[in-house]
Amino acid sequence: MSASAETPRTLSPRGQTIVLLTCCLSVFVAGLDVTIVNVALPSIQRALHAPLSGLQWAIDSYTLVIACLLMLSGSLADRFGRRRVFQVGLATFSLGSLLCSVAPSLGALVAFRAFQAVGGSMLNPVAMSIIATTFTEPAARARAVGAWGAVAGLSLASGPVVGGLLVSGLGWRSIFWINVPIGILAIYLTQRFVPESKAARGRRFDPLGQLFVVTLLGPATAAVIEGPRYGWSSPLIVALFALAAASAVGLVVAERRRSEPLVDIRFFRSPAFSGATLIALVALMTLGGFLLLNTLYLQDVRGYSPLRAGVLTIPMAAAMAVFSTISGRIVAARGPRPALVLAGLLLAAGTGLMIGTGRDSADWYLVLAYLVYGAGAGLVGTPITNTALSGLPRDQSGVAGAIASTCRQTGAAIGVAVCGSIVAGSSAGFVSASHAAWAVLAGCGVATVLLGLISTGRWARAHAASSGRELSAQTTVNARALGTEVAR
Repeated sequence: MSASAETPRTLSPRGQTIVLLTCCLSVFVAGLDVTIVNVALPSIQRALHAPLSGLQWAIDSYTLVIACLLMLSGSLADRFGRRRVFQVGLATFSLGSLLCSVAPSLGALVAFRAFQAVGGSMLNPVAMSIIATTFTEPAARARAVGAWGAVAGLSLASGPVVGGLLVSGLGWRSIFWINVPIGILAIYLTQRFVPESKAARGRRFDPLGQLFVVTLLGPATAAVIEGPRYGWSSPLIVALFALAAASAVGLVVAERRRSEPLVDIRFFRSPAFSGATLIALVALMTLGGFLLLNTLYLQDVRGYSPLRAGVLTIPMAAAMAVFSTISGRIVAARGPRPALVLAGLLLAAGTGLMIGTGRDSADWYLVLAYLVYGAGAGLVGTPITNTALSGLPRDQSGVAGAIASTCRQTGAAIGVAVCGSIVAGSSAGFVSASHAAWAVLAGCGVATVLLGLISTGRWARAHAASSGRELSAQTTVNARALGTEVAR
């Protein structure tokens, strides 16, 4: 039997539907948390007397912890059981949300958001594994994944409105309350209806690799966020960048020596995979930066209420949901290149339009920018995954997909850090400073186009296939060696 998954029993159609519903609850609450917190940022800033860097940490403490733990959570689920880890994730996420709602200070909120993210890292990846083991027939699995994607889009679209209603009516703390009953319901349904499953042979733990991932992503993001406050040449900032650089070198050296590394460096020999990870970074930088800048612009500069700001951004979330579905069809019919190129052009155009915003920009102009950007953000996800997996052995797809997902989360965190630092480090006022930040995001859209063309070209595809064959052969040799070692 494959080591990737095993299902203990066949479920009835009704049972499969309930399992899918339960997994969709997790993606709904996780997606809702992204946009609902952004709507509340100005209220949090006023209530907790937080500087802009504090708002960056309120977002990035969550995003970074998820980025650091995604691969570990998947490994834990394969080893100890997907249902068990999923329930632990739901419970931790719900408890973290409750703690966030009673946070007495900015520091406490940041800490509780990090704790919440520990649970969040166990939700979507593990839920997707549960769906894969529940729906074994290809057509049924495709429909289940489609429903999953639709719910993800719905959660993003619902966040601004739900967040606006809650913040306007009950205050910012109420945005975290909504996660608790949904989490409790999902825990009950998981215990009642989701069968346990685990890999035939779980991957070995890689504590050194996990440590290097944490000491790479954390200090690098901290340096970018705190640079404007402490000074870019201050000993603290230089030390943080030095630690991140040393961790990157250590990660490469350590992971090359392991037969089952947390981050398989061999994947990066494939130009397609390397290109996909870079695209994930720069494309998702635009999302993290866009949400931060736009929220502060609408509420602090334009003076809009949280509800009005949330309603105004619905077109962006709706476009993301619609074009994520269209993206799958384009990739299936034409491959990833057209979707990546079009996505990059739309990301550049949407953020480019925001460069022209001022205090009195018309709402129709903002909606146009939101629609254009949302279409690009919706298009980019599927071709990133498709390109990352190009040429790789099927039994390595889970690990490769986890690395690509980690790059997405890292990109979003860097986008928040970079754009916040540009605004915080300027004395020209938010509107003028934000134009430079929007220009950086537009450049990320252009980079998406260029990287998309390079990583999907003939040379990249040929090398991806060659790298995949070498990786498959090496994996077979390692598996035989490991089997001989176990037999002894």
